[in-house]
Amino acid sequence: MRGALGLLLLLLAVCGSGAQEEGGGGGQVGEVRGSEFQKKSQRDVAEESTEQSIATPDIWAEVKALRDMVVEQRVELRNMEARVESSESQLIDTKYHMEQLQRENSVQATELISLETRLSSSESKTSNLEKQNAERPKVAFYTALTNSGHVGPFNTEVTLKYSKVFTNIGNAYNPATGFFTAPVKGVYYIQFTVCGYNLGYAGLFLYKNNHAIMYTVEYNEHAGMEYFTNALALELLAGDEIHMRLPSGHSVFDNDSNHNTFSGFLLFPM
Repeated sequence: MRGALGLLLLLLAVCGSGAQEEGGGGGQVGEVRGSEFQKKSQRDVAEESTEQSIATPDIWAEVKALRDMVVEQRVELRNMEARVESSESQLIDTKYHMEQLQRENSVQATELISLETRLSSSESKTSNLEKQNAERPKVAFYTALTNSGHVGPFNTEVTLKYSKVFTNIGNAYNPATGFFTAPVKGVYYIQFTVCGYNLGYAGLFLYKNNHAIMYTVEYNEHAGMEYFTNALALELLAGDEIHMRLPSGHSVFDNDSNHNTFSGFLLFPM
């Protein structure tokens, strides 16, 4: 603005000087004023030019500073965008891992529920078996005949009384009579071992109640020990009796080595 004003004043001074020359010289005072005005206008133009030369570098410096600031802000913005993208990527990865963990936890929870169900079922079955075993009668016996040595031969059948009782769970065997009495209906496993020492027959009858259901015999041709063992599974009613008889003319041998034995146990009730 000041530069334009100075330029206008300079033009006016030049025009005034030209008019004075064309009018044949306007006087000494006009010349002096015109000269002073011209000098003043030149000083103003010089000052304005100096001010412009001083102000221009400041403007460019500010523009450069603004440009640098914009560049820095753009760089910072890009860095922020990169960090945001990185954070979003990490967030996506974290979300994916969380979803994967949730799926795995869901599968494990399902497996755990299934395992708990099977365990509960197994515990229930075990409890039932324990209850059944607790309620199931326990029957087992194991006996040996005598320590006196030779038994027989006799002229009649003789009921053998196995006097050495090693096991008698359920007290189903009576050593005073030689009878085993079934306490419950079921299938029983019965076994006996016979040892003969004398020359001749060694054998036994196995009786169920009053009926012989098995006869086992060996003929000993030489004086010496002869062994045989037999066993069977019998379905017995509660109260049925099992005992062993020595046939007439037969003999057996037993001592503290327990050569002749009689045993049995309940396989399962019915």
